[in-house]
Amino acid sequence: MKAFLGFVRKETLHLLRDRQTLAILLLLPLIQVLIFGFAVRTDVRKIPIAVVDPTPDIATLELRDRLAASERFHVVGVASSSQNLETQFRAGSIRQALVLPSEVERRLGRGDSLLIQLLTDGSDPNTGGIMQGYATAVIHRWYGDAAPAQDGLRIEPTSRLRYNPTLESSHLFVPGLVAFVLTIMSAMMTAISITREKETGTMEMLLVSPIRPAAIVVGKVIPYIVLGFSGVILVLIAARVVFQVPLRGSLTLLLAECGLYIITALALGIVISTKAPTQRTAMIFALAGLMMPTMLLSGFIFPLDSLPGWLQAISFMVPARWFLVVVRGIMIKGAGLATLWQETLVLLGMTAFFLLVGSRKLAIRLS
Repeated sequence: MKAFLGFVRKETLHLLRDRQTLAILLLLPLIQVLIFGFAVRTDVRKIPIAVVDPTPDIATLELRDRLAASERFHVVGVASSSQNLETQFRAGSIRQALVLPSEVERRLGRGDSLLIQLLTDGSDPNTGGIMQGYATAVIHRWYGDAAPAQDGLRIEPTSRLRYNPTLESSHLFVPGLVAFVLTIMSAMMTAISITREKETGTMEMLLVSPIRPAAIVVGKVIPYIVLGFSGVILVLIAARVVFQVPLRGSLTLLLAECGLYIITALALGIVISTKAPTQRTAMIFALAGLMMPTMLLSGFIFPLDSLPGWLQAISFMVPARWFLVVVRGIMIKGAGLATLWQETLVLLGMTAFFLLVGSRKLAIRLS
């Protein structure tokens, strides 16, 4: 018993001396409760919607005002034709489009049927169904007030889900798994690997060799680059063969974007390794700073539109948020670099920043 109590005392003192790990362990439950509490929501707000109104009149202006007044929608534009809707859907600038017929007010006065088309981005099937329900409810309430004297319901809204008409959930989750797998393989394993070298003292042995520090880091991360690409290939094969997830865009572009994200994740792993004194701390850093934001703040599982403003601001700093837009854009929407260039530039900027910070801090630590 005395030996056991001595062992417990030793482990307790070791944990208390590791202040970084202790602080993370104390704060992690609070951070998890806050993020899960705000992120785990299925309602959607501020849906970017475009309205095609070929002949604006009092009735259509009333419908547009109702959409704008609702906290569920954000009217991003009104056009006279649906010519640019495809480009806007691919770019992600809109998630819904309401196409109205011509001469709505005159048709309401005559009691004619109204053929209203509602287009919804179905790449996220759960959110797509919710958005359709919101828009349909607004349209029916507007019609009920605009034509209260008409016998029966003479409005005929037609809905169409773009990119995922069958609402297959695999179209949402399988592309997101690419980001999740690369985060685990690249960032976490790199952080733990480099921290292990420092913790065991083998890093000093490498430094006295003719190999330069930069070459040491490159040599450590090259196996994880190969491993990351292997994981991407396996996920893409499983997505196509097992889950029938389409690849509507360029495979070459998709692999190039995956390569960029692998380097981004590796750079993040290097930054974590410079801050973590032990493997345990590196793993906790990676879990709290990478895996949880990748799952909750990237749009992987829950829609970003449902997050409060402060969490949406934090999500802009999560590389997986931008990468998921790229992967889903290429695979589900068939988007190209002309559409995804902004997300690609953001990832390039993040990669350059993390590599600069990580290499400098690692050089200081190694010296």
